[in-house]
Amino acid sequence: MHFNNAGCGLMAAPVLAAMVDHLRLEADLGGYEAAAARAEQVRGFYAETAALINCAPENIAFAGSATHAFSTALSAIPFEAGDVILTTRNDFISNQIAFLSLRKRFGVRIVHAPDVPEGGVDVAAMAALMRLHRPRLVTVTHIPTNSGLVQPVAEIGRLCRELDLLYLVDACQSVGQYPIDVEEIGCDLLTATCRKFLRGPRGSGFLYVSDRVLRAGYEPLFIDMYGARWVEPGRYEPVETAARFEDWEFPYALVLGCAAAARYAREVGMDAIGRRTPALAARLRDALAGLPGIRVLDHGRRLGALVTFVVDGWEPEPFKAAMDARRINSALSFRHFAQFDFGDKDVDWCLRLSPHYYNTEQEVDEVVAAVAGLTAAGSS
Repeated sequence: MHFNNAGCGLMAAPVLAAMVDHLRLEADLGGYEAAAARAEQVRGFYAETAALINCAPENIAFAGSATHAFSTALSAIPFEAGDVILTTRNDFISNQIAFLSLRKRFGVRIVHAPDVPEGGVDVAAMAALMRLHRPRLVTVTHIPTNSGLVQPVAEIGRLCRELDLLYLVDACQSVGQYPIDVEEIGCDLLTATCRKFLRGPRGSGFLYVSDRVLRAGYEPLFIDMYGARWVEPGRYEPVETAARFEDWEFPYALVLGCAAAARYAREVGMDAIGRRTPALAARLRDALAGLPGIRVLDHGRRLGALVTFVVDGWEPEPFKAAMDARRINSALSFRHFAQFDFGDKDVDWCLRLSPHYYNTEQEVDEVVAAVAGLTAAGSS
């Protein structure tokens, strides 16, 4: 039973078929020739991804991962000493490390907005911090990897538009789980992976770049021959589209797999997925909360399909191994993944279960029964 969709979703059959078919074509024709033969299908990646998040194909750049997309976006911002990055206490670990790296190298200031008591960022406090600091960048992780929390990214986006602030959203866990509309969110930049709830291949993701950012001339720190034209010996010009954030070398089989994944998600229906997947998680979360020896950690006004909990009397690795032995896929998170959140909750680890729409209510109940049996038996 696959309950690790926040790590990797199970690839749909059309995704696998698109990738294998292209790899066979590369073996028969050669890599460049196969890419040329499939040029129209490759363009389909941009059209399908754009339709998934409500933008134009020209606003989409392929990336090797969500982290690659995020760091490439950060590299386009000309930070100077004293610039403020305004973020939350629940941003993804790699993002938090990137902010610290920018502080070390450029002397930027990192400001974390506080949370409300029930969980999630305090939007009113964040608004006050925006007005106080006029941050160079506002950035929020939509759904943190270590919690079921869903952050109010559209509310924050409205504030950023009112104050004309640059806004970057990490949608790694939400693309494919919820309908995503970049116009509604109001973000300038958005990053995502394809391997999680979108059910695409590993090693793939994308970056959304708004027209506003493109017109303002933002470009990545390291731009190559695909993203720019060398127009004379001492000058280059970036291309007009989000392709300026891409590199020449592409894993074309993965690109075609991502196109198939986005198409498949839209055919299933993102509204239906956005209802069913969190509902399965709520069923799981509520049942686990009723078990003795279990502490469910998810807090917030809105919760998604990531369910996190700790277990009395068990160490993390043995508990996950016991779940693996029962053929239940899960994931562990540790305090160094979420220093603020786990510090507040006073936990060193948790187990994460993340169902998707293809899981069943019966599977949810079987997982709960397995956890109940393990807690009753204890670590011995």
